[in-house]
Amino acid sequence: MANTYIQIYIQFVFAVQGRQNLIHPSKRELLQKYIAGIIKNNTQKLLAIYANPDHVHLLIGFNSLNLKIPDLIRDIKSNSSKFINNENWFDGNFKW
Repeated sequence: MANTYIQIYIQFVFAVQGRQNLIHPSKRELLQKYIAGIIKNNTQKLLAIYANPDHVHLLIGFNSLNLKIPDLIRDIKSNSSKFINNENWFDGNFKW
């Protein structure tokens, strides 16, 4: 189809494993920027993000037929977990 455009707006919410308050307010902005970079690298449009101490809200303009939604979320969760663990924000292993 010529001149076809697809844009879907999706809100994602995912929680820290066990709903523990592990995202410290002083690290919130850094985590948000990191997740924004993951989304941008997947050629999607981040419209809003907020990291609470125990969960994250994302509003994404999803516009690709080539990328599956579960693949995007897998990339966000796995890469941000690795980032938090590599930065040693706390003792133990961080998981979403």
